[in-house]
Amino acid sequence: MGAVFSRNSSRTGAIEVSPNESCKRQRLSSSFCEETKRLIPSLPDEISLQILARLPRIYYLYVKLVSRTWKAAVMSCELFTLRKELGTTEEWLYLLTKVDDDKLLWLALDPLSRRWQRLPPLPSVAFQDESRKVLSALQTWYVVGSSIKIADVIRGWFGRKDALERMPFCGCAVGAVDGCLYVLGGFSRALALRRVWRYDPPTNSWSEVSPMSVGRAYCKTGVINNKLYVVGGVTQGRAGLTPLQSAEVFDPRTGLWSQIPSMPFAKAQELPTAFLADLLKPIATGMASYKGKLFVPESLYFWPFFVDIGGEIYDPEENSWDEMPVGMGEGWPIRQAGTKLSVTVEGELYALDPSGALESARIKVYDFQDDTWKVVVGNVPILDFMDSESPYLLAGLQRKLHVLTKDVNHNIVVLWADVQKHLSSLSSLSSDSLNECAESAAESKTDPWKVIATRSARSTELVSCQTLEI
Repeated sequence: MGAVFSRNSSRTGAIEVSPNESCKRQRLSSSFCEETKRLIPSLPDEISLQILARLPRIYYLYVKLVSRTWKAAVMSCELFTLRKELGTTEEWLYLLTKVDDDKLLWLALDPLSRRWQRLPPLPSVAFQDESRKVLSALQTWYVVGSSIKIADVIRGWFGRKDALERMPFCGCAVGAVDGCLYVLGGFSRALALRRVWRYDPPTNSWSEVSPMSVGRAYCKTGVINNKLYVVGGVTQGRAGLTPLQSAEVFDPRTGLWSQIPSMPFAKAQELPTAFLADLLKPIATGMASYKGKLFVPESLYFWPFFVDIGGEIYDPEENSWDEMPVGMGEGWPIRQAGTKLSVTVEGELYALDPSGALESARIKVYDFQDDTWKVVVGNVPILDFMDSESPYLLAGLQRKLHVLTKDVNHNIVVLWADVQKHLSSLSSLSSDSLNECAESAAESKTDPWKVIATRSARSTELVSCQTLEI
């Protein structure tokens, strides 16, 4: 009938509890402990996961702080599988930058809240001592690839004792497939790496996966049928660093790499003399995943000169290469030092034509039927940062074309213009009328561009960007 006070306990202040009451409390305590193991008390975890799956991803940063159980829930594959089933996935923009000390820094942008999130740093690269022959070969090398500053960077290695330690991942490639980011190859201690790292957004962590078959730096990446393709780049040869023709593909389901046929570099074989063939080296200067195929523009280079030679197309169904259409290769806008940047949005291939002496930067779209590049939007606010490796980047975010660049205050800005709407309005016009409208759009003084996000950057440089829908 309740607690009973004894004479002894009344003196000491202790309380005796009857056996029945003790059992009741034990049952209540046991029931409470079982309930606290749930994500939300009094609710089955299945219902709690349904609630969490409907929360915007940006709030998961705070949800993880509630308890270990909640942290495990928001980092589980089950939750993100449920988000796909419910149609509550969100597409974020992931930006790779280089900061003052030559380290790479990843940032993620939630376009809905316009908030930036900093990703964990890339893992450090540790090596055993390698032969000094690679360094001596590098001293005779003048340029390899995707940036006008690359040669200066390589030469600078030899003037700074700690530079080789401070510049891992220089020249790495970036890809996104199956909901994960991938960082591939690059230079470390003047060696081209085979290693590949994967970032998993649910766990917010990096892990190393199967390496490529050969060390590559400044290679190009593309995705077709949920597989990650890697083409070209440079690696070490007996005579120093040499461009690669080889290509390979990574299947995230199996975690394995497999070889595909090498790029023929057919135009490079047509040089009139052996001297030119030895002097001019072919290299892949871009890649686009377009119409279910890989479109790879190419150039011949002898620093500081780049000569366009069109490009080649890889068909995964035929497992073979073919020559790129002439108009596509010759008209593909060049970003810097021969590199050609593009992005496919809603089945259309876009590129940015940098500003010239008499005109502003313009967005061009490739017309597959006419084999021509046509202007769709002008007045892209790109500043001429001559000392920048990547003055701008392109991204297909939320099925719209976005431009990433830096403003006059050196802030990173993410710009958007409704290019697709403008393109659809032009599609009903004749070819002659379309060209006239496109040119007038390029010369128009109106500003179609809207800033959707900014971030203070100071001397930070843009390197690459990808999008992930999770």
